[in-house]
Amino acid sequence: MDRNKKGKTHLGYYWVYHSPLSGMVLFEYQKGRGRAGPQELLKDFKGRLQTDGYVAYEKLGNPDITLFCCMAHARRYFDKALSNDEMRAEFMLKQIQGLYAIESKAAKLNLTHQQRYELRQEESVPILETIEKWLKENCLKVLPKSSIGEAIAYSLERWHKLVYYASDGEVEIDNNLVENAIRPIALGRKNYLFAGSHEAAQRAAMIYSLLATCKMQDVEPYQWLKDVLTKISEIKSTELHTLLPMKGSVFC
Repeated sequence: MDRNKKGKTHLGYYWVYHSPLSGMVLFEYQKGRGRAGPQELLKDFKGRLQTDGYVAYEKLGNPDITLFCCMAHARRYFDKALSNDEMRAEFMLKQIQGLYAIESKAAKLNLTHQQRYELRQEESVPILETIEKWLKENCLKVLPKSSIGEAIAYSLERWHKLVYYASDGEVEIDNNLVENAIRPIALGRKNYLFAGSHEAAQRAAMIYSLLATCKMQDVEPYQWLKDVLTKISEIKSTELHTLLPMKGSVFC
């Protein structure tokens, strides 16, 4: 909310990053949805980055990033297309359901990353090959502007990024872990309606980051914060990271 412009409000955006391997969550506040925000944050990043199909991620310009996509986002397009072309949409949803059944199997068996990779290669890859063949066959049989046409195009355009997860046992099939992390924002937005200012939104991002990381690490937030406040005066500025609610930190 801008006090200098009566009745005026500004939109702001949280860019949320989550590392499944470390269990850390970062909420970064930006005034816009352009690629400038993630481009700056990730300029020195080396590794794998899973996202939805938002075009801003395609233009980060960092050659050290391996970009891949989220199967859950692809699935949503076919779920939306059920009312447009039930037969085709149901076929794809059933295939994707099979992929998730394999992921559930890996989780129940508590497989290592290597074992999960081997399971995906053995069971997921054949399903993915079936899907790719079907997408290519059906893309010319539907109207491009129809819901089913858009669903097929979305997946085909990102296919090599959607199937990447099958070649790496460390990564997830989707980024639902981030989706879970941002739920408090939707709840908070209904309660407090406005951040108040860009600065307040940034402060909220810091709090969201710490509390979401506590949740991922199974750390009780109040106890963690109380412990941090008793220790922070004894910690050098270069060692503040040791107070994070992480395994191996001062607290944990």
